[in-house]
Amino acid sequence: MATDTLDNQTGAAGARGVRRLLLDNGALTALVVLVAALALLSGDFLTTQNLLNVGVQAAVTAILAFGVTFVIVSAGIDLSVGSVAALSATVLAWSATSEGVPVWLAVLMAVATGIACGLVNGVLVSYGKLPPFIATLAMLSVGRGLSLVISQGSPIAFPDSVSVLGDTLGGWLPVPVLVMIAAGLLTALILSRTYIGRSMYAIGGNEEAARLSGLRVKRQKLVIYALSGLFAAVAGIVLASRLVSAQPQAAQGYELDAIAAVVIGGASLSGGVGKASGTLIGALILAVLRNGLNLLSVSAFWQQVVIGVVIALAVLLDTLRRKAGVTPGAAGGAAGSGSGRKGPGAMKLAVAAVCLAAVIGAGYLLNPGSSGSGTPKLGMSLSTLNNPFFVQMKAGAQAEAKAEGVVLTVTDAQNDASQQANQIQNFASSGMKSVIVNPVDSDAVGPSVRGANAAHIPVIAADRGVNKAETATLVASDNAAGGRLAARTLAEKLGGKGWIAVLQGTAGTSVSRERGAGFAEGLKAYPGIEVVARQPADFDRTKGLDVMTNLLQSHPDLTGVFAENDEMALGAVKALGDRAGSAVAVVGFDGTPDGINAVGAGTLYASVAQQPKEIGRLAVRNAVLAIRGKKPDSAVKVPVKVVTRENVADFS
Repeated sequence: MATDTLDNQTGAAGARGVRRLLLDNGALTALVVLVAALALLSGDFLTTQNLLNVGVQAAVTAILAFGVTFVIVSAGIDLSVGSVAALSATVLAWSATSEGVPVWLAVLMAVATGIACGLVNGVLVSYGKLPPFIATLAMLSVGRGLSLVISQGSPIAFPDSVSVLGDTLGGWLPVPVLVMIAAGLLTALILSRTYIGRSMYAIGGNEEAARLSGLRVKRQKLVIYALSGLFAAVAGIVLASRLVSAQPQAAQGYELDAIAAVVIGGASLSGGVGKASGTLIGALILAVLRNGLNLLSVSAFWQQVVIGVVIALAVLLDTLRRKAGVTPGAAGGAAGSGSGRKGPGAMKLAVAAVCLAAVIGAGYLLNPGSSGSGTPKLGMSLSTLNNPFFVQMKAGAQAEAKAEGVVLTVTDAQNDASQQANQIQNFASSGMKSVIVNPVDSDAVGPSVRGANAAHIPVIAADRGVNKAETATLVASDNAAGGRLAARTLAEKLGGKGWIAVLQGTAGTSVSRERGAGFAEGLKAYPGIEVVARQPADFDRTKGLDVMTNLLQSHPDLTGVFAENDEMALGAVKALGDRAGSAVAVVGFDGTPDGINAVGAGTLYASVAQQPKEIGRLAVRNAVLAIRGKKPDSAVKVPVKVVTRENVADFS
């Protein structure tokens, strides 16, 4: 009887422990629920390869977030970590590749760059009395600008000896995951076992009290921001290693993911609260979300909505937990330290591991099979859907997929080469029979396409080629040839004489480089035409309007404009007003519906039409051929045509 009573008490205590663990850790609860839901919804989620993919995809965000944890715990903010990561990687690649600096010294220079940027942030905050938001926002712009200056807007090949950081050990264990774990352990050690870690909590809790207690707050902040810069540099090196190139636009927007991971993990933006384990869980939640939504073929547009809602719910759960009187650990980033609750941290971690193991086991039992059977599935990763050209490409692909009777999942890489690599990895592990990729960058996409090659998944390149990897075919028009055609069209309209401005696309993208190079080459035949300005407008209509407005102040006598896509051209037309189509000839690129309408109205003189719907349609058709064991042509060229007012009726 006594034994039964003891067993019952032990069981009840265990149940209370599990309940307490989940209540005390809102982020962990959210992660367990997400894993459980995705395990039940997708048979591909719990495969070994996919779980490793999740770890790799969380690595860079987690490493950045560990550095941001130090800043947030001390009641600061760091918006510059994404730009600092890109700058550090660019310094490493440039010094080792272009300048011949020994690789070990180039690595030290990259790390020093990150620390230096952090120190500048610390000086501005501590001694310049700037709000952390403003100081780090300035560094965000400076870091990104320096990265573009050093690289001249083009990716730089990464040294092979450093690129191993983006590879695997033994063919299966990803090195980025090991770096993430090492960074997490170092963060926990600093927060819980060092003087500077205790100082962070003291400063975040009450900066004035910390100063009156004898802490040298200004010096401590220098160290805190320097640590954030150090972790950003490491994250940048790992990211560039995955892409085998330093991308000047890499890690754009990652600072927001890093801050979200820290806050989801239980840290308070008002300071004094936060721990390494919570930050890791926050980064895993973001990675699991993106991975799972890809596997479930959720629309690229709805993915943004779902991620935002889940982040809000995770933080809301944590807020409700705090209001209920459950206080998280503060000083001592390790689990259990400084929390005032009974029971060692190791026991809590063990209970968490048991919970996750139970969820994974249930998923295997309830949904053991892969979703790879049945109707053939295709994955399509587009560089961006924030552009009518690629929206049309998606529409053409979806129409052809419906006609062929296959399931097509389309994702949006948002002009982020790293995110595109993640999407292709997810496709490869989720039973896709073929993958269509429209690369953000032809070099950076190579490693992930090689992974698909290893899995014997045929890859179709659309609009842009893939370097250093095998593709079944390339369906594209020639961007360089289109640039030359645009130059000839504009020059003939101007009679071979005049002053023109060029609106460039997003710096560092292959499409911008190819169109710009083709246009410059075409203009060589017309020495009477002078390019008086070249400015980037990021393929965006609003930015095209703003940049063109500014250029007209210094160059009011412009007679022509070439924009590397129709969106920027339409912005230029708006800025020119009545002069567009009369005094100033504007030539765009892509042949989008709005561009075609503007040509018909006479405000846009011409557009180089690439027929994006046809590119999407032919990409799917060739993917289906590859699935059926038929070898498609190595290259499928879609004709490029100049649309003017004379032939616009053929394109309307």
